This record gives sequence, structure tokens and C-alpha cells, in this order.
Amino acid sequence: MVDEQRRLAAITSIDVVGYSRLMGRDESGTHALLKTHFVKRVVPSLTRHGGRVVKSTGDGVLAEFGSIVGALSALIELQQGMAGANREQPEADRIVFRAGVHLGEVIVEDNDVYGDAVNIAVRLQGEAPPGGIVSSRAVREAASGRIKAEFRALGELTLKNIERPIPAFRVEWMETDWPTESEAESKPSGMDAIPSAITPVDNKPSIAVLAFRNLSSDPEREYFVDGVVEDIITTLSRIPSFVVIARNSSYVYKGRSVDVRQVGTELGARYVLDGSVRIAESKLRISCVLIDATTGKHIWAEGYDGAMEDVFDLQDRITSRIAATIYPKIQRAEIARAQAKPTDSLSAYDLYLRAIAEIQNRSESSLNRAIELLGHAIAADQHFSAAYGFLANAYLILRVNGWGSDNETKTRGFDAAQTAVELGRDDPIALSLGGFSLAYLGGRLEEGLAHIERALALNPNYVGAWQGRGTVHCWIGDHEKCIQYHERSLQLSPQDAFAFESYMAISAAHFYLGRFDQALNWAERALRERPRFMPALLLKIVASAMDGSLSDQQRAAIQQMKSTRPGVSIATIMQRATVSRSQDRELFETALRKAGFPE
Repeated sequence: MVDEQRRLAAITSIDVVGYSRLMGRDESGTHALLKTHFVKRVVPSLTRHGGRVVKSTGDGVLAEFGSIVGALSALIELQQGMAGANREQPEADRIVFRAGVHLGEVIVEDNDVYGDAVNIAVRLQGEAPPGGIVSSRAVREAASGRIKAEFRALGELTLKNIERPIPAFRVEWMETDWPTESEAESKPSGMDAIPSAITPVDNKPSIAVLAFRNLSSDPEREYFVDGVVEDIITTLSRIPSFVVIARNSSYVYKGRSVDVRQVGTELGARYVLDGSVRIAESKLRISCVLIDATTGKHIWAEGYDGAMEDVFDLQDRITSRIAATIYPKIQRAEIARAQAKPTDSLSAYDLYLRAIAEIQNRSESSLNRAIELLGHAIAADQHFSAAYGFLANAYLILRVNGWGSDNETKTRGFDAAQTAVELGRDDPIALSLGGFSLAYLGGRLEEGLAHIERALALNPNYVGAWQGRGTVHCWIGDHEKCIQYHERSLQLSPQDAFAFESYMAISAAHFYLGRFDQALNWAERALRERPRFMPALLLKIVASAMDGSLSDQQRAAIQQMKSTRPGVSIATIMQRATVSRSQDRELFETALRKAGFPE
């Protein structure tokens, strides 16, 4: 039996007042007007504040937020915007929403949410006045003093199918604190206009996956095409670094030829994924293109081919590849965007992106800059779990390369790792980086592996977690699994910028299995991509020593290592080596002696 996945969330429920009456008067007109409001106001307001549309019910929307302030901000902004939009409409034709919001634990399954928290939000929405918002006490306690709004007590309400009375509050706000005209509406349209709808308050990148085009001759293949898109949306939704626009919203454009910049404006999406599916006889081709919705520029394009013998297995494999590839592509685009900003207007997320770019440079100075940037990001947002994860990662890389004080990098990195996994229980990045750092810096291999396993349960296509999982298995002594998991990471992202780390880990696994020729080949492959990657150079040396093929060039490399790392010895190398099995440690020490390292 699969364990239930639960998380704490702010749930909002929005519904149209008098929907049946409006539909009875003018069915087509009401449907068209409501659709326009959903596309132009409801979805942008929700996504701008970090919300995820869970489902649309025709006359309403259920959404999930990680922040209660974000949820309330979205609802107030929406109600203010609707009040402005309705001023020019006859009273009988106005679309008016009522909303409910509750903070509680939800069950997560198949991209949907269930449980008492959802039911309470829906029932509170039914108690709200037209144009108003009703919240639970949990919402008031979490948001009071943190948002420009007041909470007026309504007493304990008896809600349908809810066992206990719920203390409820009407949310009230000053119109002057929440202007009705959004920045997006005041900007001119055109190529140079960048809509504010694509700049969420929490600054996370948002992506809309459009309906892929069915290029097959058989229109009945449409179900397969829609299934591919649904899988991609579900898979991307597991990545907490993205705000993923719900399928109900992105499918509004199905069958239409639209400018992606228009899609970005209307859906609040910074990126758009478009594509097509062609099925001819037993062959399938899926083509994808990732587009920056602010500029219309293509970031990435790829085609995937396969046979239709096992259509669902093929669909799963292709979906995983697409999702695994999109994450680093968007991350690189976001880093470039952050680096182009003036340094005096950076948010925590932009500081975090700049730090990732510094970590990727892999030099001592860039890692120290990354640590400084992450410190500023954490000061701006003390609950930024992924920032703590990368902070631990930066200290880990410093220690691996012998830079800085060994005790300092170990202690500070370990502390950051512990905070990352404590804060980021539902964040695959924090869990993966934090868990890996706990394993390496603290020697807590099983505990670290458990956090990495949870990261993969949350996002099975996170390449970094597969790499971490494989390496920790190597340290434990399960070398075949190490090779298997790193090969999986290479399958998911064959052009990954950090594939050299997988090559190095596979080299280590082969070394401990006594396959010294294969260890040498994989180490050389890593060094072709990163010639100064010290762990791969060390593996090349020890594999050559055990293989009896230590060359003058490699002996020169040992001397170079001694000169760049004063005091390097078997003892200092073994101090940093995370190897738990006694036979593996003995083999490594033997190889170091054969290579000529001093004791």
C-alpha cells in the first residue's frame, strides 16, 4: 500500500454568485464572460501570488497556496479587480465571486488535493457575501498583522458535512491599500511590453503547457496527445521551484493560433511549453519547444522518437525526459535573468539564483561569493529551504576540494544541511542537497539517503537526487546500485552540465568492484569535461596504480596535487573520504600507497 502524501496548505475556494440565474438569462453570454474573467483575472491573480489551480468546476475554482499571505493577497486582489471590472456593467449582468480560505493539512494524490481542509474552504466560501471573503480561525492566526486586512468575527458556524463548528471571520480591507488597476492593464501591448502578470510576488518562474497539436491522420489519437500533456503538467507540478499553470487554464488555447506573449500575459506564465505529436503506423514522434513568454525567444527544442508497441511505457519515458530537461533549462534562463537585474533590487529568489551560478563555476572564490549571496537570501527569507540546501552544497564542495578550514566547512555545511531538511520536508531540492550533505559532512549515510529518497518520491525526475542517491549508495558499499542510479540520471538528462559528477561516481563504483580498467575509463571521461576536477583526478591515479599502468604523466599529476594542496597525504585524503565498508577503505589506502602518496 502506498503511503498517503500529505502537506500543509492554504486552500481557497471561489464561486460565482447566482450562477444558475445568470446562465438562465443568457447562457452563451455568461459562459463567454466568465471564461474571460477566469483567463484575465482569476488565474493571473492566483498564480501571481504563488497559487496553483487544482481544479475548475465550471462556475468556480479551487486553488492551493504554500503561503497564507499569498492566498489572501490573491483573493483580495481578485475581488478588487472584479469590483473595478463590474462598474461598467449593468447590475443584472455582473459576474461576482464569493471566496473561502482555510489553512490545514491536505491529502495529495494525482495532482489533486482532498480532505477536511478542502471541504472547510468550500463551505466557508458558501458563507461569504457577494464580493467578499470568509476565512477560518487558522487563517486569521497565521495572517493577522502580516497583511493589510482586518478579520471580523462571525462566530462559530455550523457547516454542512463538517462535524465541528468552525470559528469564521469576514476579511475586510481598505480599497486604497489594494488598487483596482493592475500594472499589467496600464502597460501598452506589443513586443517591448513586459506584463506584470508574469512577475509573481514570490518571483518563482511560472510555466504553462499548451495543448500539443495532433499531427496524426487519426483524430482518435487525440486522447493520447492529451495524456502526454497531462503527464507533463503533473510531473512539472512536483517541482517546487515552478508555478505550473493548471491544464484547465492552458487548454483554453487549444486549436487556436496564439502569440506566446499573449498566453504569458493572460495566464501569468513566464515560460510556455508547446509541442506536437505525430503517429504514423507503429512509430511516434513528439516535438517540444520551450519559449520565454516575455520575449518570444526559443530556449530549447527537442524531438523524441519511439515505437508504439508499449504506448504507455513510451509515454512515461518521454514525459520523464521532458520534465528532467526543462528544469535545468529554465534554471539557466532564470539565472541569466537575475544576473541582468540591478543589484540593489534583488529579491531572495534572485540572490539564490545568482548563488547557484557561482556554485556552478566551482572555484574557491565563486563558492565563497555563493555563500555570501545565500546568506543574504536567507536573511530576506528565513524559511527558504532550498537556499539552505545550496548553502550546505557550497560548503561541501569547498571541503571536497580542500579549500578553507576543514572544521569550518564541515560544521557550517552540516548545520545548513540540517536546517534544509527540517524546513524543506516537501522540497526535493532542499531534501536532496541537505540529505547528501548530511551523509558526506556528518557521516549520516542512512539518514541522508532517506531524505534523498523522499526527494525522489516528491519529484521522480530530479536528476540531482538520482546523482546523490547513487553516490551515497557507493559510500555505503552498494556499488551496483550506484552505477544503476547514476545511469538513470544520465538517461534523464544526457546533456546535463554536471554529468561529469556521475562519470566520477561510476568510476568510483567500478574501482571498488575491482574493475580498474573501467574505473580508469570513466575517470578520464569526467576529466575530459572538467580537467581540474580533483576527485576524478584522484580516481584516475588510484585506478592506474592498481591496474599497473601508472604513467609519468600521472606521477606528475600527483606532484601537482601535492603542490596545490600542501600537506596532502594518505591520512588527509582518507579523512575526507566517505567510505563506510572496511574492505573499500583498505583498497583505497592500498591504491594511494601504490601511487606514491606519503602517509
